[in-house]
Amino acid sequence: MVVDILILGAGAAGLLAARNLAQAGQRVTVLEARSRPGGRIQTLAADAGFSAPTEAGAEFLHGDVPLTRQLLQEYGIPWIDTTGTTYEVTDGQARTAESFLDDMPLLLSTLHRLPHDMPLAEFLAQYFPGDDHQTLREQVIRFAEGYDAADAHRASCFALRDEWSGNGAEDSPRPLGGYAGLINGLVWELEAAGGQLLLGTHARLVTWQPGRAEVRCQDGRVFAAPRLLLTVPLGVWQAEMDQPGYLPLRPDLPEHRAAARALGFGAVIKFLLEFTEPFWEQTTAEIGQPLPELGFLFSDAAVPTWWSQHPAQQPLLTGWVAGPAAAQRRHSSPEELLTEALSSLAYLLHTTPAFLRQHLRAHHIINWAADPLALGAYAYATVGAPEARAILAAPVADTLFVAGEGVYDGPYLGTVEAALATGEAAARQLLLP
Repeated sequence: MVVDILILGAGAAGLLAARNLAQAGQRVTVLEARSRPGGRIQTLAADAGFSAPTEAGAEFLHGDVPLTRQLLQEYGIPWIDTTGTTYEVTDGQARTAESFLDDMPLLLSTLHRLPHDMPLAEFLAQYFPGDDHQTLREQVIRFAEGYDAADAHRASCFALRDEWSGNGAEDSPRPLGGYAGLINGLVWELEAAGGQLLLGTHARLVTWQPGRAEVRCQDGRVFAAPRLLLTVPLGVWQAEMDQPGYLPLRPDLPEHRAAARALGFGAVIKFLLEFTEPFWEQTTAEIGQPLPELGFLFSDAAVPTWWSQHPAQQPLLTGWVAGPAAAQRRHSSPEELLTEALSSLAYLLHTTPAFLRQHLRAHHIINWAADPLALGAYAYATVGAPEARAILAAPVADTLFVAGEGVYDGPYLGTVEAALATGEAAARQLLLP
């Protein structure tokens, strides 16, 4: 099959690019290895055992994210603010959290005086040494690893400085019904404009020469076009030849792969636990430490971060492990991870894992670093990231093009907005005469 433009990957970047190109009159085919569109956006419906749409991947709108909000408005999807109380639990004792870091003004003023970029861990060791600053160092690294899914030994101080100077972490509403409505809207508009989306179509090999690209699939089908847009996750670009998820290119693009490996791509494990009722709201014979009006919780547990669906009534608690801690669990079994999550939650609520298992109605654990079609969750900025992104995003012979949140350079790194913005930019580039 020969079309004007092939797109590999039906995540947010690929679908937005495909929709825009199809609406501009291009013959577009999107090839997606999964049995569903969305990529690292995955809204689990009630048939997965949950009582309401539940997000296995992207969940929040971090900051202004103008393109994301524009699309949600176009599709008639409102968003709701996250509410509730934020708790901290240390040594088993819960208290309401005032702020993520008391010394934030000192940290930011030091970062703004920094003469050159450096990895976060190196910066903290150099500018905040000694026992007096141990708590600050631990809190900053914990936040960078937990929120940004970053390795503190690689994460860019300049990027984190810019992020922490804004309000992206504080303004985090959710699309009502999850991101599924946005993905479904893009698919509908793509197909209405004459574009084609083929699911379960797993690329085995990409061959190309100037003016022609071919995608050979595992089922034997071959697709060809004068131009190919690659929107695979950064983890796929970073994969080694013998690693599951590696995408062969002939001829290869060694500079693009080297640039991808210079970028950060964080691991995340997301624990979705729906219970029969929100028993954490009040003290009972089984719950020794209730957390009334729970919004978010940060702790020293093995699964340290949790949140509820407040103000929605779904009795769901979401656990979160990110960064190096998640990468270390890449090969853990689902049952091992569930046991760890229930043990952590039991510690936080002063109850038992047995009680939690008894009241567990539905659960789903998503280990994104172990997913061969993702090999990670989302990008973070390393030292030298802008130059590496520019290399990875560079078109090749007006034939191969690249999009996806991994090549995004702007204030919404690691978000759905980042993916959408690069898809929109790629479509404009492909439409140039």
